Amino acid sequence: MTDQLQQQHGPWINPLRDPNDKRLPRIAGPSGMVIFGVTGDLARKKLLPAIYDLANRGLLPAGFPLVGYGRRDWDQSDFQDYVRKAVEAGARTEFRENVWHRLAEGMHFVTGNFDDDQAFDNLANKLEELDSERGSAGNWAFYLSVPPDFFSDVCHQLQRSGLAQAGPQQWRRVIVEKPFGHNQETATKLNELINSVFEEKSVFRIDHYLGKETVQNILALRFANQLFDPMWNSHYVDHVQITMAEDIGLGGRAGYYDGIGAARDVIQNHLIQLLALVAMEEPIDFTPEQLQAEKIKVLKATRAVEPLAKTTARGQYTSGWQGSEFAKGLREEEGFDPDSTTETYAACTLEINSRRWAGVPFYLRTGKRLGRRVTEIALVFKDAPHQPFPEGSRHAQGQNVVVIRVQPDEGMIMRFGSKVPGSAMEVRDVNMDFSYSEAFTEESPEAYERLILDALLDEASLFPTNEEVELSWQILDPILEFWAENGRPDEYPAGTWGPESADRMLSRFGRAWRRP
Repeated sequence: MTDQLQQQHGPWINPLRDPNDKRLPRIAGPSGMVIFGVTGDLARKKLLPAIYDLANRGLLPAGFPLVGYGRRDWDQSDFQDYVRKAVEAGARTEFRENVWHRLAEGMHFVTGNFDDDQAFDNLANKLEELDSERGSAGNWAFYLSVPPDFFSDVCHQLQRSGLAQAGPQQWRRVIVEKPFGHNQETATKLNELINSVFEEKSVFRIDHYLGKETVQNILALRFANQLFDPMWNSHYVDHVQITMAEDIGLGGRAGYYDGIGAARDVIQNHLIQLLALVAMEEPIDFTPEQLQAEKIKVLKATRAVEPLAKTTARGQYTSGWQGSEFAKGLREEEGFDPDSTTETYAACTLEINSRRWAGVPFYLRTGKRLGRRVTEIALVFKDAPHQPFPEGSRHAQGQNVVVIRVQPDEGMIMRFGSKVPGSAMEVRDVNMDFSYSEAFTEESPEAYERLILDALLDEASLFPTNEEVELSWQILDPILEFWAENGRPDEYPAGTWGPESADRMLSRFGRAWRRP
């Protein structure tokens, strides 16, 4: 009976609870989703398990329809079998037959190419049918889990078939996966293409890093605690390091990765977005408009530090020991052009021309086949201006550091000096360690769960706008152009922390990269 009520009237809300209480789970209203590229790795490993987990947690409407679109000649049963295997392999929550059957009833597959008029007309008829059968009320999100080369065909067909146009009291939204262009020029053209079909407020650009709990905790850390605000500026911060390191190689992605590289794949979106969250001013509130406005101010003030020959570094991994295993080099990876200059390691120095951050370098780095898998933000503080301790008593102490661990082992570390027990005045570094898994009993939702639900709820706070995307490319383009004109990347052995040129970037000023 509850399912029928939800299907007819949307999700049930306890009238005794305050609807403004942000601690309550947010439940999507009547709606459905179409996934283009549903047979790809992203949909199989991330999207389909996330949709099941949302349903399992009661956050989707009871009649939620899920439609896959692709070239395979599948019927409903074939599609259900495919989704079930993906869910059983990748779901975060317990598999429950009753939840699965309710979700599977709304699953359908439409066969066709991205330029197939008849197939999109069939899709339009299917969605109209599901609106009546499943109570989706004409509200549809279109997930473009396809390479950007196909965006034009899909957007054109959505417009031609009338699928992009919502009726009265209805909505249509498009969710777009990265990469958002290849440079600023192509990003602008891509934005113009998408905005010619969907209004900007209906476009949700997925950056899955922004869906991680620890990334969102940057806002809580900064703006819920008076403890940090007075020292979050150039008076106290010496420099900031933002790292996303992977211990894996290209594997089967060599063909996709060649011509893109580490900077385009990670720095342009993930790391520059992390920089914006770390450096932004306090928003008036956490509405999408206010958050995006503050991030845009930071991005407009950010630029690469010259000379790029000394303030950037890039590399390609060679064979070496990755832990206890010997890893082959990039040029030995199947499908990778041995003459390619595409980097697997990228580092750059950025500066923010604002009162808060003037003079503080932001060092961004990412790479494959590095020492370990880790993503972190480290604020390294200046030394105290006066040290009254005896000479030699601080030989084991470094600079104070606040580290936000994004993954794995999500949490935060504060490093500071403390007296060593004993009769002598000896100061040594100690760590204060906060771990999400130890502090909270609740398990953090997977990033795609949060972002898919936000798109259905029209909550755009964690989605970059077209202006943010273009400004990010504006920051990165001069570096990419410089690299394109200046030879090959340096080499670094697998299992190390990158090329020597990256170490020289920081050692020029007496600094060094953290070794997480």
